[in-house]
Amino acid sequence: MKSVCHRATTVLKAAAIIPRPTPESHPEMPIRRPDPANRHIRILRHIRKLPRRTFLKFAAAAVVAPAFSRLATAQTYPTRPITIMVPFPPGGATDVIARNLAEQMKVCLGQPVIIVNVTGAGGTIATGRAVRAAPDGYTLSIGNRDTHVTNGATYTLQYDLLNDFEPVAPLSTTLFLLLANKTIPAKDLNEFIAWLKANPGKATAGSLGVGGITYVLGLLFQKETSTRFQDVPYRGGAPALQDLVAGQIDLAIADPTTSLPFVRAGLVKAYAVMSKARLAQAPEIPTVDEAGLPGFYASHWHGLWVPKRTPPTVITKLNAAVVDSLADPGVRAHLAELGQEIFPRDQQTPEALRAFQRTEFEKWWPIIKELGIKAE
Repeated sequence: MKSVCHRATTVLKAAAIIPRPTPESHPEMPIRRPDPANRHIRILRHIRKLPRRTFLKFAAAAVVAPAFSRLATAQTYPTRPITIMVPFPPGGATDVIARNLAEQMKVCLGQPVIIVNVTGAGGTIATGRAVRAAPDGYTLSIGNRDTHVTNGATYTLQYDLLNDFEPVAPLSTTLFLLLANKTIPAKDLNEFIAWLKANPGKATAGSLGVGGITYVLGLLFQKETSTRFQDVPYRGGAPALQDLVAGQIDLAIADPTTSLPFVRAGLVKAYAVMSKARLAQAPEIPTVDEAGLPGFYASHWHGLWVPKRTPPTVITKLNAAVVDSLADPGVRAHLAELGQEIFPRDQQTPEALRAFQRTEFEKWWPIIKELGIKAE
């Protein structure tokens, strides 16, 4: 039996033998413009006339083609620069971690890894742009508890944080510091709480906006200590710290990544580490237990994601690049100096990040709903 391709070739050759009349060879012949609708009808009629077996072959090819294309892309990946979408301004913790990671990942992947900072709306703009990107491994989303957990409870999102992303790997975790402007008269946390009580509603605190973890912790701190202060939202941690140093705000809850240099320089006061243990990089700062607010613990973490339907082989390559980068002595030393603790090697997997993210949903969403937090 002759193949479909052979029969099609025979028909085309036969058609080429018989000259077709044209307006040039027959001047009396009217010029007819092709009607797209008629063309589609003719195609459909032709398809209906195809033998059932031939039709099924064409249909199967149409289904297999996109999957084959993704498979071919995954096998050759990467062949061009990769972008990491950072949802906060340059200079903040997320940006610093992303740039350290990108510098080493480009060595592992053999392609440039570019950082793009897209700020606004608590990180939802950058995260939304990342989730709409092609699922080919060339657009990555770096985020934290705010962008990939709590935003789902405070914002009306057009995407699902669990189901519209594929995890690549958890990156690092860090503790929070309770900071104040150096002009605040209180010498320790107990005196600071007393000062807040003596000045209800007058102090200002910088946060990353309604629903962000620093905003949530600020509300919990007020509830725990029976104090009251005003929230001042920022697009990133770096601008908030700059205003804290300048005296534009009175206090902030921040991670050590960007705040430790200011603490060491004596530009801000650090009243406590929100942890059971002191920070290795700044052992002079007491824990909240030691400072007079026992059990008020909080930490921060970062992870890396890609859009849903990214080929598993691409995710595997990205994960391997992240694991190798986090193992690099230079990257480890730099992040450790900034107070970042890299996740253990056995936890640097997509599955571990997915499980950890689910646990964070279960922990923080009820707290946010109980506090009545909702982004406007």
